[in-house]
Amino acid sequence: MPSSTRRRRVNKGIDQPSHGALRRHALGAAFRNSTALENFFLVGLVVVFGTALWMWQLFTTLGSLEDGKGRGSSESLPAVLEPGPPAQKLGRLIRGNSAADLPDTNKDNVNGSKVLGGFAYFENIAQDLAALDPAKTLERLERDDPFGTRTFDSELLQHETDLGRVLAIDEIRQLFPCPASERRITLPDARMEQKARDFRDGRRGTFLFFQHLRKAGGTNFCSLAEKNLPKSAYPPYYCMPDMGWSGNKNAGYLHSWSNEEIITRMENSGYRIAGNEWENFDVKRHFDLPAVFATSFRKPLDRALSQFRFECIEDRGCRIKDVHKWWDKRTDLWNVYTNTFADGSTRQQLRGNYSIERRNLMAKAINTLSKFNIVLSMEWLAYAGPQVRSILGFVNVSELTTRVRPHITQAKRDDGQEKNNLGSASIAKASWVPKEYLDAKQYKKMSEDLALDEVLTDVARRMFLERLVCEDADGDISSTLQ
Repeated sequence: MPSSTRRRRVNKGIDQPSHGALRRHALGAAFRNSTALENFFLVGLVVVFGTALWMWQLFTTLGSLEDGKGRGSSESLPAVLEPGPPAQKLGRLIRGNSAADLPDTNKDNVNGSKVLGGFAYFENIAQDLAALDPAKTLERLERDDPFGTRTFDSELLQHETDLGRVLAIDEIRQLFPCPASERRITLPDARMEQKARDFRDGRRGTFLFFQHLRKAGGTNFCSLAEKNLPKSAYPPYYCMPDMGWSGNKNAGYLHSWSNEEIITRMENSGYRIAGNEWENFDVKRHFDLPAVFATSFRKPLDRALSQFRFECIEDRGCRIKDVHKWWDKRTDLWNVYTNTFADGSTRQQLRGNYSIERRNLMAKAINTLSKFNIVLSMEWLAYAGPQVRSILGFVNVSELTTRVRPHITQAKRDDGQEKNNLGSASIAKASWVPKEYLDAKQYKKMSEDLALDEVLTDVARRMFLERLVCEDADGDISSTLQ
């Protein structure tokens, strides 16, 4: 065999790896390929998962925006926490004297308004409540009592019943102490004090503008004015001068008259009170009148049922005896308080994707109400004496505790409540109880149709209470019964 052939064989034998080495080399290559595939698979899995998560968040956000189209905020309220504390506990927190016991999530909101007061804080709560579905709004009000008025009302009623009398101012303050400035919805004070001073001083042309919410104590208030004004200063038809202006065709329609006409006619007639009952308060121009402004609220469902009783059951121009049919026809009464003070309409905005509209209506109504010199609550009229005296200058406040029932001779009532000696307890005894009169379905429907008014009523009541316990320190409530 030639040597060259032998060398090639020898070299081949030397250079060629053994079978074990070949196996290890193959396994190593396979392992490297497997690791690369696994890494590629894991990276791909992470990318796919991240993309899926991003897409899910995107669609969730878009979905929530669609569901809350027109919604100014989420259902989470700044002063209504989940899960909410009992109503009594939260009511005491809201109406207490210190910001230290507020939930931590709310301290910044409150502490940031010490100089300006608590109006913006409570306005925001009211707007958030208005943005909710009506059933949720009512649930939050009942459960959390964010304005502190419902717990107070319950405690007041119990104390009046147990004691058999109205409470003294110090007893009221035990139930509702004057809040710190950052908790006061009445601060900053938006009222025009100079106009109230001009009215008290008897300045010519000044008058009392009363926004009469039907069946909410308005007749009492007009009778109160009659007792304290000269006969010549009081219109012959209750407190509505436009009855004469219209040739005895309309009364309580001041929205239909221009400011110039109202001012001229009031000054020429010498009348010092004008009631607006059937039309909204014109927020764009009525505050320009030379007037002091007053109104009176009542629990919304109680007010509605009282109107049905007064007009329909007792045959005063209404022939419908079924409250279900009556309420379906009277859509003008749905959220009538909010409509009145916002000068707007909510009939098509009660539910669904109109939360921004409801927030705006509520803000407008509360801002209007904050400028009224006197905001009363019919159930608490027995405690209104100090404010009536100090703001209007009225001396005789006995009408605040006298049940005044217009056209009562048409349907005499014998309920023993002609004289209000028990404050809110007397009003309760003389009223129909909605939960007893209405079936569950109708009670729910009417309550939800009045959900915005429930919020606004709580706001109005807090305004009244703050002014009672904070501004009228020397007021003698018991004298209102004399």
